[in-house]
Amino acid sequence: MTSRQIAISVASVLAVTLLTVVGIKAYRYWYDRKAPNFTGRTELYIYPWTDPGAVCDSIIASGNVRKPASVKRAFKDVKTFEVGHYTIDSTCTSMYAMRMVHKGWQTPVNLTLSSIRTPAVLARKVGAQMLVDSLAVASYISSADSLGFKPSLLFTRIIPDTYQILWTASVREIMEKLFREADAWWTPERRAAAGKQGLTVAEACTLASIVNGETRYVPEQPTIAAVYLNRLKSGMKLQADPTIAFCFDYEPGRILKSHLQVDSPYNTYKNYGLPPGPISCPPKSCLEAVLNPDSNSYIFFCADPSFNGTHRFATTYTQHLQNAREFQKALTARQRAAK
Repeated sequence: MTSRQIAISVASVLAVTLLTVVGIKAYRYWYDRKAPNFTGRTELYIYPWTDPGAVCDSIIASGNVRKPASVKRAFKDVKTFEVGHYTIDSTCTSMYAMRMVHKGWQTPVNLTLSSIRTPAVLARKVGAQMLVDSLAVASYISSADSLGFKPSLLFTRIIPDTYQILWTASVREIMEKLFREADAWWTPERRAAAGKQGLTVAEACTLASIVNGETRYVPEQPTIAAVYLNRLKSGMKLQADPTIAFCFDYEPGRILKSHLQVDSPYNTYKNYGLPPGPISCPPKSCLEAVLNPDSNSYIFFCADPSFNGTHRFATTYTQHLQNAREFQKALTARQRAAK
């Protein structure tokens, strides 16, 4: 082989090698920016103390990556990431995923609020699902200066539901979001329905919280709401056990006669009318029950002796005493059988 042929051969090899290298780089450049590189949904949380170098590793460790090398290339020279919650799905390229967490393109999280008896429970549930500290939430909701109204009326401004909100939202942003949603729920029609029952929005929430304390059985809630409305309209005391439980921070497993003597504006056995504010955060079903109660003349109710979670209702005290005796008899028999 002549020197010329050798030179041509070497040049050809170099050209092929160069083209191969260029081709590989071009392919990688295209793939990193244009090709979806994820096979599933990855929920990524970046905390203030998260090591930037661990972000890439965390994404790869999810197991939803087609080509880990592509992710490494995209994240190679990036040193800072924004705190937040991000969702990387099958439509994302490696470069888009990097830009998402680098620029702070967050995905909202679901904040689910249910079964909230006290502000302390609300603070814990918000703190458990959001980046904010539960103590910061508790401090905020205990201050009239923060809320702009009496803390005792907090549960007139919150409706249990699932809300979408940025994970990094401040306590104020979270609470204002909840207040806006509650205000939106109280449409002119619902406000008019409350007025039809002789109630303000705050009073409707307060009564709904009592209904919530009496039963979680939704079909029966309009009937119990009617009982309390009947008592209010007739000038009777509400005599609602849940208000007594509230006075003792819901600690008693059973309300006794001694509990009824507690000196509190929330004691509906001593005071006429509604208590100063809700005793829990009433769900929509209880609010709707107050706005659209059954049409009945019931004044009394007690637990059904079958212990199925329902109640027996009565229009007279004589009927109520009979129902109460049957329940007490069934309760005594049940307690004896358990020994």
